[in-house]
Amino acid sequence: MKDNIFKLNIDQLREIAEALQSRVGEGLSKENQEVQCIPTFISPKAGAEGKSLVLDLGGTNYRVATVDFSEGKTTIRPENGWKKDLSIMKKPEFTEELLYKEQADPIMEIKIDEPLPIGYCFSYPAESLPNGDATLLRWTKGVNIPEMIGRPIGESLVNYLNDKAGKKQFIKANVINDTVASLFAGLTRTDYDAYIGLIVGTGTNMATFINAGKITKLEGKENFSGLLPVNLESGNFDPPHLTDIDAVVDASSGTFGTQRFEKAVSGMYLGEILKAVFPFDEFEEKFDAQKLTNIMGYPDIHKEKYVCIARWIYERSAKLVAASLVGLVLLMKSHDKSIKRIRLIAEGSLFWSEDRKGVDYKDIVIVELHKLLGSFGYKDVKVDIHHVDNANLIGSAIAALS
Repeated sequence: MKDNIFKLNIDQLREIAEALQSRVGEGLSKENQEVQCIPTFISPKAGAEGKSLVLDLGGTNYRVATVDFSEGKTTIRPENGWKKDLSIMKKPEFTEELLYKEQADPIMEIKIDEPLPIGYCFSYPAESLPNGDATLLRWTKGVNIPEMIGRPIGESLVNYLNDKAGKKQFIKANVINDTVASLFAGLTRTDYDAYIGLIVGTGTNMATFINAGKITKLEGKENFSGLLPVNLESGNFDPPHLTDIDAVVDASSGTFGTQRFEKAVSGMYLGEILKAVFPFDEFEEKFDAQKLTNIMGYPDIHKEKYVCIARWIYERSAKLVAASLVGLVLLMKSHDKSIKRIRLIAEGSLFWSEDRKGVDYKDIVIVELHKLLGSFGYKDVKVDIHHVDNANLIGSAIAALS
């Protein structure tokens, strides 16, 4: 392949940003849109105090910790949580009962002196309920446990855990998306005009705070006011300027027609894009973004054509993320023109990955982000990108106590 079919010029990136802005607007006004914009009915409390159990279920890993907010200090035990590989979830025969058992095993090892609330960071599309729980809308990231779809996530798990313990060890579970957890973690700094949570790892998604009055699909349902956390589910965005290769990856994914943005951007799919470029070459069955970055970082031991295409795919992913962020900023500015400083908490191994022989992912995002903002006349808008250690645990603990 001589020509870089994955190259996106600034006009194309502007179109992608504007398309995302439009789709988010649609998601705020109507249900079941391409970008769903799912409100989370949990108002995070500034300076929350107390202890909670926190669960973090991602695309591959599962973590458990207790988090204690006391006198302005945060204590996480153990320091980074008990971590468990739950990639077994992706097996076709995996069931709800097996998931609960796998989740419960490390929890039962914790000494609990008094009933605790649970903050459950659940990294799959779910609809928030007014009581803080959420119902599963669909599975992504290669997981499919159909019997759980449409049912409350937190209540079912709390009942299972209390039954297993033989007593009421847990009060309730407030369920949030990992992107909303990152959003909440950003509130540890209060000197910004607005906040964004971003995930670019196994999957990808964004979240921000939206004034309830702008979420017109809520009219007549509940009496909500002020800023509400909104999980965009932006991985389902179908951007313009994807390629025929992306169509091949989509067709072979098992979830045809959905998560098109995620399939062009996230760590789970970047290797699949490379494999689709070379359909007659032999690759490992599991070929994710880590293997892609290894090809880029060690060009001497890989075929030149693989190194070149891998870098094109990597760079396009970062530029697509930048364009999507700009689209969200455009929407936020349309709601509040005074926004100038935005704090963005970014999570995910791909976002913080490094290119040993080129430009790191986050740096591509930062350069393209501010270039695009300038092209829209927003040079004065500054987006500060940060990593917060254990953002999911901290954000989920805030949710549990809110």
